[in-house]
Amino acid sequence: MPANHYDTVIVGGAVVGSAVAYFLAENLDYTGTILVVEPDPTYALSSTTLSCASIRHQFSNPVNVELSLFGTEFLADFHNRVEVGGDSPDLCYRDTGYLFLATDSGWATLEANNRTQTACGADITLMDRAQLGRRFPYLAVNDLAGGSIGVTGEGTFDAFALMWGLRQRSRHNGVDYTTDRVVGLQVAETRVESVQLESGRAVNCNNLVNAAGPRCAHVAAMAGVDLPVEARKRSVFVFDVAEPAERDLPMIVDPSGIYLRSEPPYFLAGAPPVDDVSVDPDDLTVVHDEFDNLIWPVLAQRIPSFDRLKVTHSWAGHYAYNTLDQNAIVGPAHPTENLILANGFSGHGLQQAPGVGRAVAELITYGEYTSIDLSQLGFGRIVAGEPFPESAII
Repeated sequence: MPANHYDTVIVGGAVVGSAVAYFLAENLDYTGTILVVEPDPTYALSSTTLSCASIRHQFSNPVNVELSLFGTEFLADFHNRVEVGGDSPDLCYRDTGYLFLATDSGWATLEANNRTQTACGADITLMDRAQLGRRFPYLAVNDLAGGSIGVTGEGTFDAFALMWGLRQRSRHNGVDYTTDRVVGLQVAETRVESVQLESGRAVNCNNLVNAAGPRCAHVAAMAGVDLPVEARKRSVFVFDVAEPAERDLPMIVDPSGIYLRSEPPYFLAGAPPVDDVSVDPDDLTVVHDEFDNLIWPVLAQRIPSFDRLKVTHSWAGHYAYNTLDQNAIVGPAHPTENLILANGFSGHGLQQAPGVGRAVAELITYGEYTSIDLSQLGFGRIVAGEPFPESAII
């Protein structure tokens, strides 16, 4: 018979939920039982699988830089951390770097961000227009003041492999995964006492972790908690160029907000939509007009050899978008003291999953953060309506 009580129940089994499970199960100081509730065992439509699967250290806030620095450290030692019987998924990691471009109006922000990043230990180099043109001769740089490149530790990888490795090791360590959906929470005073599942099963818990991605606000509302997080759609386009000036591109972030990178043997591009609104979490329809009207004109201007290209395929995924400040919400949902949030990453949850998973595990085990202090990302700022903004959002 399935157990009707777990010390920790995690809602959502993709990369953030599995990271929490992983770090709890790896910690010898945590002796409780763990259940992960995930409705889609294939993960085919999860934000993890449908992401652009990359990691960067170029953020504006130290806490985000530190989370992604740990993410790089985790990826570098991935096999040893997640192997079971000597086997682990292949991350296919490529250390390609991010290249942020800036016009005169954005240069001061790039410089300020660089000071923050280097103070945290990130390996980031600033280049003026002339240096940028010499290093990346295929770029049109006349309208730019310069750029910022991640020299080491930034790159792309297989998002599904990261999630699957965390899940594989968690299950090996005794974590239970169930294919089900949370449809209700039983709350008494300031605590979640039990979770009601779609199958009809009720599970009592000591701690509940909300890692439900774009559906996190719906889960929080079951406990009477209001989260300013909504699903925002992002269409991604893969294309080929007959005679590109260069095939090995870093992740280039244009001042317009459009990004592109190599996706061997092709290229990949996307952009925030002009009309960036909340959508149904089940809406994964690609907005094809975005490529023709928004993305391609910028690509052709920034890299002239991209004036003739062909889209080969595309997909759409979701950001769990924090409308207050585009930053993660991590920690207890006071006054519901045993509801722990790991939500609202606004597009950088994949790369921060190892750091946030470790932090949530620390809160549950020790009652405090013992590695990176994530108190600035806490729920208190949401209640107070006091943004802790992250400016380097793509």
